[in-house]
Amino acid sequence: MDSVTQMALGASIGQVVLGRQIGRAAPLLGAVLGTLPDLDVVIPYGGAVENFTYHRSFSHSVLVLTLVAPLIAWLIGLLMRHRAPDIAYGRWWLMTWLVLITHPLLDGFTIYGTQLLWPLSEHPFSGSVIFIIDPLYTLPLLIGLWMVIFRRSENAHRVNTIGLACSTVYLAWACAAKLNVENIARDSFAVQGVSYRQLVATPMPFNTIGWRVIARQSDGYIEAYYSLLDDRPWISGDRYPSDEALLEPIADHWPVTRLQWFTHGFYKAEQIGSDVVIKDIRMGIEGSYVFGFKVAEVTDTGVQPVANSNYPIQVDFERLPLIARRVLGEPVSLAPRQSID
Repeated sequence: MDSVTQMALGASIGQVVLGRQIGRAAPLLGAVLGTLPDLDVVIPYGGAVENFTYHRSFSHSVLVLTLVAPLIAWLIGLLMRHRAPDIAYGRWWLMTWLVLITHPLLDGFTIYGTQLLWPLSEHPFSGSVIFIIDPLYTLPLLIGLWMVIFRRSENAHRVNTIGLACSTVYLAWACAAKLNVENIARDSFAVQGVSYRQLVATPMPFNTIGWRVIARQSDGYIEAYYSLLDDRPWISGDRYPSDEALLEPIADHWPVTRLQWFTHGFYKAEQIGSDVVIKDIRMGIEGSYVFGFKVAEVTDTGVQPVANSNYPIQVDFERLPLIARRVLGEPVSLAPRQSID
């Protein structure tokens, strides 16, 4: 999730655990702790694919964070010993641990992979339940914190707790919505005779009403859209190619295998000029994907692996109004070009 949301979540938890004892210092400490796991973005891992796939690894492991929580809690207690000498170490630990582990757990609800069980498992969990920025999740947290920090009324602590509860219920709603959309997609594709290897539904930007569905096939994928406001439970989409033959000569090239693993198979291989590019089709929409990587070049002697690098991707903001209309149930097309058979 975005940094503002993670800070708000950490601050809200800090207030719930210690707000009555240390006042405004509780949400402040929670906000700082809530940002710690994302500091791994400053670590250079050695390449574009490395930076993309090692983010949210050890720093987002609930096991690692559980192990470091006692030390961080001890340091906080030491710094706060003059202001709050009567607070037991266990309370500092509880706040620290809850804030730290809820950060990766929330990230695990997004489509970007989070290695929650590192080092026991490097599996990148990607729940695809909530968009990376969702105001309906964040707003209840901010309202509660505003009451705590600026109003400081007798009900402020209660409002903060209610805000945290509302955000949690919203996540539960998003899970139910995702399962519903995926079931509709499966039923719709079965009626249409559409076969696929994998299927995933992910929320469209800033909401959980509109959803994007990707059905991965052997040499391409289907992209479809559905809104919970649509007139009927029916999903159909456009088909796009993935040039898998490009990857055959470099099947063992580390950036290729790493991206195939990290995307859970939801990727697009294509030749752009002489560049062989792999795009993560889970994030963005067709014709405007957020993450793309050059992994090889096509030469006179065939496809040759190269050191991986970011491929410049231009996000198409002009389609945002169309996305908003589709979320509201209008049957507008979001395809950038004609679909293929």
